[in-house]
Amino acid sequence: MALGDVERQRIARRAALEIKEGMTVNLGIGIPTLVADYIPAEQSVMFHAENGILGVGPSPETGKEDENLCNAGGFPVTLIPGASYFDSTLAFGMIRRGLIDLTILGALEVSEKGDLANWIVPGKKVPGMGGAIDLAQKSRRVIVLMNHTDGKGRPKIVSTCSLPLTAPRCVHLIITERAVIEVQEDGLALKEVLSPYSLQEVVKATGAPLMY
Repeated sequence: MALGDVERQRIARRAALEIKEGMTVNLGIGIPTLVADYIPAEQSVMFHAENGILGVGPSPETGKEDENLCNAGGFPVTLIPGASYFDSTLAFGMIRRGLIDLTILGALEVSEKGDLANWIVPGKKVPGMGGAIDLAQKSRRVIVLMNHTDGKGRPKIVSTCSLPLTAPRCVHLIITERAVIEVQEDGLALKEVLSPYSLQEVVKATGAPLMY
């Protein structure tokens, strides 16, 4: 089921609480791009974009977009004081060197072991996995923001991914419209149930065992 704007914003707002002072953070396409809007102005955070920006700010106001300034997904962005530009070679060098503290990505599936599948549905044309494979493997921490279920109501949090993997055992935390779930060595730990959902509804919509 597709999420409404209110649910998407709520997921982004909750994810913003995971960002700490001084972090360098990369935001993936989709719900993750909304996270920058919920960072307090007084908090020092540098958002990184693999197309070559460090210091991405909140989304611009409608009508005030700069056509030459966008993130890796092609969406307009603003800059914060101290931001810098560089080519994508340097941007990926930062990722591969392990200099990204936190990556926030969307996903098609996440397994109970933290395996991530977020780049292809077999039979559908896609431009490629982009920077996701590097970000998932090399970032110090990976958070996934997504619907709890797909368009047919099937769980997206599963025991074993059925889709091609982006990276194995890379996800640390999952935030959906229903719950906050931590990937631990011994399985998935349910940390929060989000209103208006109940514990039973979360458990039923999850395709892997939950510890709570």
